[in-house]
Amino acid sequence: MDRTDLQRLSKEELIELVLRLQHPPKTSRTSSKPPSTDRKQRRDQAKPGGAKPGHEGHSRILSATPDEVVEHRPDRCSGCSAVLMVDWPAETISIHEQIDLPEITPRVTQHRRLAVCCPACGTRVVAPVPEAAKRTPFGPRVHAMATYLKTFQALSYERLQGTFADLFGLTISQGGLMNMLRRAQDAFATERDKAVAALRQARVVASDKTGVRIEGCNAYHWVFRCAEAVVHHASPTRGAIVVRTMMAGHRPEVWCSDRYSAQQGHADAHQTCLAHLSRDVAYADEASEDVLPSRLKLWLHRAFALAEEVATLAASTLARKRRALERSLDDILAAPTSCDLARDLQSKVRRARDQLLTFAHWPGLVEATNNACERALRPAVIQRKVTNGYRAMWAAAGEADIRTVVDTARLGPETNAFKTILQTVSA
Repeated sequence: MDRTDLQRLSKEELIELVLRLQHPPKTSRTSSKPPSTDRKQRRDQAKPGGAKPGHEGHSRILSATPDEVVEHRPDRCSGCSAVLMVDWPAETISIHEQIDLPEITPRVTQHRRLAVCCPACGTRVVAPVPEAAKRTPFGPRVHAMATYLKTFQALSYERLQGTFADLFGLTISQGGLMNMLRRAQDAFATERDKAVAALRQARVVASDKTGVRIEGCNAYHWVFRCAEAVVHHASPTRGAIVVRTMMAGHRPEVWCSDRYSAQQGHADAHQTCLAHLSRDVAYADEASEDVLPSRLKLWLHRAFALAEEVATLAASTLARKRRALERSLDDILAAPTSCDLARDLQSKVRRARDQLLTFAHWPGLVEATNNACERALRPAVIQRKVTNGYRAMWAAAGEADIRTVVDTARLGPETNAFKTILQTVSA
């Protein structure tokens, strides 16, 4: 906007523009912007690195099953030079470990099909075609490694090709890698269907979404979460039809999400993510001189405190604290304000009034925030930033299935992504 454009503005428009420019810039603390967009602090004002005062130190946990143990014994006494026999008792003073990776080379098995000429009748007998010749030459561990590196380490086909060549001495074309990934993705359909079935029986469901590029167009990566499953889904739209199709008529008791309209009305009750609301309140508290955002900020602190202890409180105590929060919120919403920013925030909270303390009606079952869904979406956001999206819909849908199976397995104890992928493609 240059001088000519400014001269064409009315007095009211100029006032509105100046007031808008006076607002502080939004950051990851006061909006949904990622932390990477925040301006870095000046070096002389930045906090010093290293451990903070009072931080408890940690050290590497020693292996309980070492592959080799080497004992270092003294052979002579430092006092009298007497020989110390090997079979004399000794105590362990310290343990030091040296860790290295073995050289990794592909294990190649050749299946040779032979023919034998019968000496009795002269018939040439050919062995049947082995099963190994009827399918891909690459085994399940190669498929699992390619799937893991592509999906969870966000490697491009070119970098994935280089990784196999440099680390494993295995030459695979980019087309071969693509075919390998397509074959591996088919193995996740069964476990994905189980996760979707669990979602369609859940009492409490949470959802969230993020943008992604698929086939050069804007699309969306959805995530649905319940106590038994985490379901990822790639879709060209962010409309409510995605939720209705995923739930297939099932209506849970509680739904948790942000205030986006497509995620509303899918359950008997709704919990608005208080973390989203807290960022809006933090921005209004910085930008406005009105006291109302500060009051809402204090109210949210009390709500978060209640959410932390909600599962440990007696029913009567929980009801008393919930009623106190409701009365306090009613007072805040009824308070007069002359600040436009505070008034807009007041209207936003008023529209979500019945969805803020739903967690207190389902203690231990409903979270006050939707942070679990946001954490599940974070790898997809990183993938989008690194690779700029997917060239084909099958790639986006297949990766969503892989994340569904892996994230659902992570709800249980002692699991990791690669082991889950290897078990799935080996089944």
